[in-house]
Amino acid sequence: MKSLDLDNKILLTLKKNKIKKSSIHEPFFSNIEIKNIKGLIKKNSLGSFGKDLENFKIKLSKYTNSKYVVVLNSGTSALHLALKTIGIKKNDEVLMPSLNYIASANTTLYCGAVPHFVEISGKTLGVDPNKLELYLSKITKIKNNTLVNKITKRKIKALICLHTFGHSSEILSIKKICKKYKIYLIEDAAEALGSYYKNRHLGTFGEIGILSFNVNKIVTTIGGGAVLTSSKKIADKIFKLSNISKKPHPYKFVYDDLGYNYKTTNLNCTIGLAQLSKINQFLRRKRKLYFKYKKMFSKFDSLEIFSEPKFSRSNYWLQTMILKRPSLKLLNKILKTLNENGYGARPVWQLLHNVNYLKKYPKTNLKVTENFSKRIINLPSSSFL
Repeated sequence: MKSLDLDNKILLTLKKNKIKKSSIHEPFFSNIEIKNIKGLIKKNSLGSFGKDLENFKIKLSKYTNSKYVVVLNSGTSALHLALKTIGIKKNDEVLMPSLNYIASANTTLYCGAVPHFVEISGKTLGVDPNKLELYLSKITKIKNNTLVNKITKRKIKALICLHTFGHSSEILSIKKICKKYKIYLIEDAAEALGSYYKNRHLGTFGEIGILSFNVNKIVTTIGGGAVLTSSKKIADKIFKLSNISKKPHPYKFVYDDLGYNYKTTNLNCTIGLAQLSKINQFLRRKRKLYFKYKKMFSKFDSLEIFSEPKFSRSNYWLQTMILKRPSLKLLNKILKTLNENGYGARPVWQLLHNVNYLKKYPKTNLKVTENFSKRIINLPSSSFL
């Protein structure tokens, strides 16, 4: 095995340990989903309202211990309405990590606002609170109870904090900074259903948290998302906006604001109910897979398997391999070899500050972000592996 290049050593290790060939993250369905769907079809109850939708909302609220839950058609819709609801307007700045899914930047632009990219911590792969505070102390001032960027003269209104791959950011420290600098905290917990920080479910620390139930998430509704909040006012506004701002009426169509067709369906939620009933099973299997990967690669001195940060319990949504040294050439070679042999490994997302239409927006020093973008490989992570 010593004569093999690292990519082939990794491939051989996966094969020897009987890791099934699969894409990065596939859903697991059983007879429960099939039974639920057949029942809905018989009842002709597939649309935007129904008992399963309400029950899914109640179950999510209980599972996450979030006072209010609004179920939507995607995590991106949830982010967009979160920003709209807290009053993000044209030319406001929204802080977010650059090592991030594109939705945070896109939804900020939907509001006419400005993405502003901040640094991550190598310990969590999420926002680094120490560097965030140092950065804000240098470039901002509080004027009339509002944070102002001294360089751009724009207001900084919010931080979107991603819990990357299901792992918790240092959310209490981040929350404290947001309070000090008078900005809203939105938790992007799209990947973090079943993940906790100090025994509290992620997505419940900020003013608003969001979840995703896309087909590649730990629990899927095929396509869907949700907003978590402790504020009835926020929940009511998001629900209204998601229902095209239609005023309640048994048969008339009356609208009193610009709204969005971001509703989910009873059909999606019946799948979600079946999936949610199995979440503890999914979490056990994914943790078992993490330990298996960790053991498999323990003798490799050039890489490590990323472990849940201190004080947290992760859902291990995506198992993550970290190269000890940054090398885009080596990373791409490993990815090519694995994918050509049926293992759907992938790199981290394109860094947001390097996306063509986002290059012009403000950013701090992103040395750690750039470093980790050349070291991260997500391994196949389906719960059935």
